[in-house]
Amino acid sequence: MPSLSTAADLPRDFTDLLDLDDADALLSQQGLRTPFLRLAKDGQVVPERRWTGGGGVGATITDQVRDDRVAEHFADGATVVLQALHRTHAPIARFAAGLATDLGHPVQVNAYVTPPQNQGFASHYDVHDVFVLQVAGEKRWRLHAPVVTDPLRDDPWTDHRDAVAARAAEEPYLEAVLRPGDALYLPRGWLHAATALGEVSAHLTVGVHVRTRAALVEQLARLVLDDPALRETLPLGVDVTDADSLAPHLQATVAALVEGLGDVRAGTVAERLTPGALAGNRPAPLAPLAQAAAVRGVGPDTVVRTRPGLAHVLRDGGERVELVLADRRVGVPARAREALLRLLTGEDVAVYALPGLPPEDAVDLVRRLLREGVVIPTDGLPADGLPAVVPAVGQPDA
Repeated sequence: MPSLSTAADLPRDFTDLLDLDDADALLSQQGLRTPFLRLAKDGQVVPERRWTGGGGVGATITDQVRDDRVAEHFADGATVVLQALHRTHAPIARFAAGLATDLGHPVQVNAYVTPPQNQGFASHYDVHDVFVLQVAGEKRWRLHAPVVTDPLRDDPWTDHRDAVAARAAEEPYLEAVLRPGDALYLPRGWLHAATALGEVSAHLTVGVHVRTRAALVEQLARLVLDDPALRETLPLGVDVTDADSLAPHLQATVAALVEGLGDVRAGTVAERLTPGALAGNRPAPLAPLAQAAAVRGVGPDTVVRTRPGLAHVLRDGGERVELVLADRRVGVPARAREALLRLLTGEDVAVYALPGLPPEDAVDLVRRLLREGVVIPTDGLPADGLPAVVPAVGQPDA
């Protein structure tokens, strides 16, 4: 169910994440391109060609945000949507990476900046959970119960426009005004619309892309499709529109599914889910030039730390240990396992303190992990730091 928390209920406000000055800087100084920005007015998206243009001399692009055109549309009542701020704004990137680590689900963050007395989008629902964080001004929210319970990612509200419009015309389940520092939780599927009140209003939407049991069903279906019995062509002439004609083939298919699923191990499904799970959020940025210098200068006194927000899984494999990342696997000898585990704790670690390895092997291990972007030199961390993802250790076929 939705829930509302006022600033008085919360231990902090959200001014460290984004304010209106930050939004102006992003729009005018960061060279944003589509799709990192959208404009919307009265429920309709403003075509990109009306507020983008060429980047000028030396920039052979045609879709750079034009701040003067954005200013015109904003003055005319358009809502500015800064998309994927977890990729373009450092404070939110750090916040999103830490939150994704805590929740175990991928996180995205958008910002919606709306002129006074305007509404950017009509009532709709999202296919992911949302936390609304009010950062400036006031915005009135109207919530209605779902027309689709727990919608999946391939079940957007646009497939149910009439039902959404009818539900939105009813009395709202909740109507509330959010002020700076207030927060609102919206489970996926809940209809919502927001209108700015007497001044410019800005809020962040933290989208949590929750994983569901439907994802397990998809993987199970892919696994059993390796069964030849399920790949067979239905007999020529079968009428799939006739229940009596279809019944024996459906029964045979169900029997093959039950038999195929009976031998599926959790480790097999986990292995298939791992790439997508690790790719859900990118880790915190690293400084390429400083990283290269650290690779060249690594020695026994070098202090490193796991790259913040790095999603990874550690797999034991006899004589080798594999560190599974979103886009690759890093294999090291089994004798380096304890040293690798120490490096993946998220704490500052000196090379000379790595257990189980002679000094020259410890240097080689850290040099390789620096090169792979798994660890970073301690002085490359942001001042507030971020926790690293604790690795899962296990056998693929457990």
